[in-house]
Amino acid sequence: MLMSKQKKNQAGKGARILISVNVIGSAGPIRLVVNTEELVATVMDSILRTYAQAGRLPVLGTNTDNFYLSAGGEVLPPSDTIGSHGVWNFFLWKKPEVEKFTGVECPVTRVMTLNRKGHGLSRKLGHGSWRAWFSKSLKISSH
Repeated sequence: MLMSKQKKNQAGKGARILISVNVIGSAGPIRLVVNTEELVATVMDSILRTYAQAGRLPVLGTNTDNFYLSAGGEVLPPSDTIGSHGVWNFFLWKKPEVEKFTGVECPVTRVMTLNRKGHGLSRKLGHGSWRAWFSKSLKISSH
């Protein structure tokens, strides 16, 4: 009798699904059971808390405003429900960093290159875009 009441109460909450979230830069996916009616922002918060509790590296922080959750190449708006897209595999990745330079925001580009032996990937920052713009703006054009 008690089991049937619990099942009726759970049915009103929405279906529960197992999702798999690959965090870019981390070793493996995080798997969570969530309600299909939960908002994407709530799920992102749960993912970041689970990631931190597991002690995974790199340390990401807990601010959901710094991350995107995407499914199938599409970034999900934080106000959507997680079940509205019909997928169970997601990617969580950090938003690109933005540098402020004399009142103009310039995105910092991240370039992935092979290391000298060609075995692994190393990350380096490419500042060529704003430097080229800055040097071009300083040039004095002749008539």
